[in-house]
Amino acid sequence: MRKARRRHRWERRRARKTPVGRHPVCSVAVVLSVPVALLAISYTRYMLQPTSMSFGERSAEWLRGMPGGNWAVDESEHYYYSWTAPKPGGPQLKKLPSVGLAGPTPAHGRPPATKTASTWPPPIKPVFPHPLPGEGVWKPTGPPINGGPPVLVTTFRPELDYPQIVAYVAWFDHTRTALAYYPGRYEPPNAAVRGPMMVPYGQRSRLLATFNAGFTYSDGDNGSTDNGLVNEPLLDGKATLVGYRNGDVAIVTWKGGPNAGPNVAWARQSLAPIVWHGKLNPELNTDPNSPQWGYTLGSAVRVWRTGVGIDRLGNLIYVVADYQTVISLAQILQHAGAVDAMEFDINPEWHTLITYTHHDGLHPTMVEPQPMQSPDRYLVPDDRDFFAVYRRLPGPISVPFS
Repeated sequence: MRKARRRHRWERRRARKTPVGRHPVCSVAVVLSVPVALLAISYTRYMLQPTSMSFGERSAEWLRGMPGGNWAVDESEHYYYSWTAPKPGGPQLKKLPSVGLAGPTPAHGRPPATKTASTWPPPIKPVFPHPLPGEGVWKPTGPPINGGPPVLVTTFRPELDYPQIVAYVAWFDHTRTALAYYPGRYEPPNAAVRGPMMVPYGQRSRLLATFNAGFTYSDGDNGSTDNGLVNEPLLDGKATLVGYRNGDVAIVTWKGGPNAGPNVAWARQSLAPIVWHGKLNPELNTDPNSPQWGYTLGSAVRVWRTGVGIDRLGNLIYVVADYQTVISLAQILQHAGAVDAMEFDINPEWHTLITYTHHDGLHPTMVEPQPMQSPDRYLVPDDRDFFAVYRRLPGPISVPFS
């Protein structure tokens, strides 16, 4: 009897110490449910914001913003592109993709025999001993302006070990074109003037081309300015594509403080130079642990990469190619005639080179294969910043927002 009473008192004391709802398993469930709910709320709010990205792209961007999420996305992309990287060798291409206006290919890679022929850059020398028809031969994307072509495009195979890789190249005559840099919906993060986030309607009648900008601000503190206003502060030592008010464009290693001077129409930074004064940057590497040249996928992995360069006459060259390391990208730009060059955005989602014709309206053409973006990409609001190439007008250059 006494044993029964003692057991009863012990059970009552135990019940008081572990009340209903405080069972250890229940407590753990409550603790875990709080962060899960907060993540769900964060994800829902993020995905409901206006965006030009696909569902998968937007989800990946949200995950990158979470603690440890950038590493998770990086690792998954790293392994994916490692598995799908091309093997050396393989069958030769029988023809190159068609770019530029349709028409006969000039013989021997030379421009048409006209009085404007001197305005063309020299053809890109083929890497392969037996070039394909049109390899390295420039073609216009529209009618001439002031006696010469404002925009030319071509393709060539850049590496003997990878005969199926194609580089797409565009050349912009700085005397006939005007470049403008536009913020997107979310990039740069603190745009002084966000603007239309697309090519302004009032400027489309003179639109010649558009192309993607560089690495995001979070991927290396890449600053930018527009019309004397700072979006994100320019950082000394960064490769900086600069558009001057007199129409010149240049790539410089920035040393001017957080803002550009009054003679600068716009400036956009992206990492460090990859070609400088005709030579490859000796710091280029394919170390997968190096963040300097695009840690997101590891520089040893071949991915879509873009870059811009300046030729010896001050004209802008844009390059986009798949399965590139930062070293092979630099070599393509150097081979195409760039004396100074910098890496722009990478990965399959972001590369975008579009040209436009104006016969019976505005007609965009995606130059390189890009199934993840529409040719109308920069004719509607976009999340990322970009460049527009216009027919040049008299007077000083500025970025028109209307």
